[in-house]
Amino acid sequence: MKINLAHHHPLIDIRDNLVFANNGNLVLCYRMDLPEIYSLSEKDFEDLHGIWFQGLRSLKSGCVVHKQDVYLKRQFSAEKLPGKTFLEKATKEHFQGREYLEHQSYLFFTYPRNKALNNAKYVNPFKKPSRKLPGEMEEGLQEFIRAVNDTVSFLNNSKKFELIPLGEEQILKLSSSYFNGFNEGFDSDILLDRSRLQIGKNLFEVLAVNSELCFGEGVQSSRRNDNFTSDEFVFHQGFVDGLGLNLKENHILNQVVYLDDKQKWRKLLEKRIEELKKSSNFGSQNKVVLEKIKSILDQINEDDSSRVIRGHFNVIFWEEDERKLGQIGSVIKSEFKELDILPHYPLGEERKNYFLNSFFCFSSNFSDEDLYVTDLKHALCLLINNTGYKNDEEGIIFNDRQQNIPVLKDVWDEQKKRIKARNFAIFAPTGEGKSFLANNILRQYFEKGVRLVIIDLGGSYNKFAKLYPEDHLILRYEQGKNLGINPFFISSTDDIAPQHLEDLATFLLELFASGEKVEKAREVAVKKILREYYEKVEDNHSMEIFYRFIKEEQKTLLSQLQIHRDYFNIENFLHIMSEYVGQGLYSFLFEISEDQSFRLEEKRLIVFELDEIRDNKEILSVMLKLIKSAIQRTIWQNRSEKGIILFDEFAKQLKFENVLESVEFYYQAIRKQNGAIGIILQSINQLPQNATSASILENTQVIYSLHNEKGYEQLQKRLNLSAHDLNQLKSIRNNLRGPRKYTEMFLKIGRESNIFRLEVPPEVYAAYLTDGRENEELLRLYNKTGSMEAAIKKFLIKNNSK
Repeated sequence: MKINLAHHHPLIDIRDNLVFANNGNLVLCYRMDLPEIYSLSEKDFEDLHGIWFQGLRSLKSGCVVHKQDVYLKRQFSAEKLPGKTFLEKATKEHFQGREYLEHQSYLFFTYPRNKALNNAKYVNPFKKPSRKLPGEMEEGLQEFIRAVNDTVSFLNNSKKFELIPLGEEQILKLSSSYFNGFNEGFDSDILLDRSRLQIGKNLFEVLAVNSELCFGEGVQSSRRNDNFTSDEFVFHQGFVDGLGLNLKENHILNQVVYLDDKQKWRKLLEKRIEELKKSSNFGSQNKVVLEKIKSILDQINEDDSSRVIRGHFNVIFWEEDERKLGQIGSVIKSEFKELDILPHYPLGEERKNYFLNSFFCFSSNFSDEDLYVTDLKHALCLLINNTGYKNDEEGIIFNDRQQNIPVLKDVWDEQKKRIKARNFAIFAPTGEGKSFLANNILRQYFEKGVRLVIIDLGGSYNKFAKLYPEDHLILRYEQGKNLGINPFFISSTDDIAPQHLEDLATFLLELFASGEKVEKAREVAVKKILREYYEKVEDNHSMEIFYRFIKEEQKTLLSQLQIHRDYFNIENFLHIMSEYVGQGLYSFLFEISEDQSFRLEEKRLIVFELDEIRDNKEILSVMLKLIKSAIQRTIWQNRSEKGIILFDEFAKQLKFENVLESVEFYYQAIRKQNGAIGIILQSINQLPQNATSASILENTQVIYSLHNEKGYEQLQKRLNLSAHDLNQLKSIRNNLRGPRKYTEMFLKIGRESNIFRLEVPPEVYAAYLTDGRENEELLRLYNKTGSMEAAIKKFLIKNNSK
């Protein structure tokens, strides 16, 4: 038997998402946007089950609900990934063509022509009924549409998932793909005979749950995920998730529910029990069926909210090679066995019947022999409630945990849909890849035009920065040399604005009144003096010149500006600041051998390497104040331009007084800017438990955590993570061997969390190396070639030849 869809098209008309089928059925069609796999807890699965039950139980008898999940093997297309820079091109080439499983979930509500739903065993779905296409919708259909709309609104209001009406083009594409056997590049007939079901190159098989006898002890909304569960915790998955994305083959799951009249089925079940009692002595099978039906009837009688349904569940799968098709069938049977379900394997006419009736327009055609009878709550345990990782419209490239393909996550959230503060924190012990992850995030931000200021105590961003020779500036502290940051620098008199005077006054007060509580009167006094200084000194502005100006004007300065000496002690100022000018101990910090202030504003990537002074309280304190001045000239300068400030090895900076308060200042100020702050810590316990730290954590709404063998309880406690967040953290597994090396990380954006992977091409890996023999070798090649890109290419050629 052959079916040519051109001569037997199942659709007569489509109005918005309402389909008029050739068999007289009317179907409302929706696409489902489901939560990401691994993102749901045991309670989430229970909640979803309850939402489905409340949403569907109110539909009238005679309605058919069909959920269809289509899984198709695809090759990843890297077209949408950026490909301008050296590392972007390498990433694009690395993932191009990688195989993955695409999932589309659909939900159909059918208003059947046969309202009694009492079909014969085999129905020809292509035989057109006598009923014509209605000009105006009958009252029953209008009532059906209103009921479905109410159900869809209720389900969508749950915020757990979304039902989106299908358009005409999508409906036609789904129909043609189904009957073309999901072959691409050509149209084909459907060959249906007793020995095989073939469409084009693909051979099809079906395994079905079509009787109460198929079920074992029971079903539930979720079960253990043994891949991630350990002795310490239980990681959950949906009851039938093993037949979803975990089955990495072309297949379709069909869950069809006939909503029946409760009283009708109570009488029928009671009658069936009486019949089975008479024959129960004639076979063990009859005894089993009798007990199952008794159990169903007891549940219906005990639970007033129960809803009797007839249901059908099947897995349709296909493959070109018959031997491979058999292997897939064995995998599916094993999964059913895990669920304590014994599936039915249809052949001949029945297989053809199941395939045709699993098309959404024909799902009302199943007979009683193809359906199991149960309560709606029982049937809903067989629904797939999650999908693959979802891409945001833009964002940072990570990898999904299921298939290791790139996934875009918007951790900036311009529209503030998920977070109000885009500040982030990275937590992981030494050696777990904190700086590697930070490199990956910041590099992608930088290539999207975001300005970066990195305060680094470990030299972790050197190679990444050198890939952009024209755009970066590495300011490294060396004994006796200045950084070239001149906080007094102005390019013209227009720069002497209130903001510049405010920033400079804050800098000076922090420097010579360190640790003291600064009153408003002192701030005003310093701003008055600065204004006078800029009016009288026209050029060569610097700390040295400012100091000399005050020294020369000290006799008349305060009286001239009407400043009381209690508000500005000149002798005290000159004494303390003498350390930073002339022959002072730290005068080199403010020397102006070459003024670089104006250059800072031209660079989009500025790295301050302070490794050499990590233990020098005085110099580090001054350097952090100078850096604050630089940040105010760069990140703060243009509010329309995105900017990120990163504090790496943040715990080492916290050893010094006022650093935490200084960082808190950034967190408060960043709200007014188009920017974000990132901190990197080995443990959250490195942040002191005080009001300042609490304020910082409260304004940090993007959390990254890598593997930590010591556990995550403190992280959970101080960040108020959920029990499932903790289970996700405990489930982190790294794979640093084999062709596809990756690390896993926990990422929480606002309330949403999941585990992501970080897999990068060799070029990117080389750019992020921070220590060891390989790092030293790369730096030698860079010194030799003068180009980090050339050094990485030579490094990879040399190491691949070994």
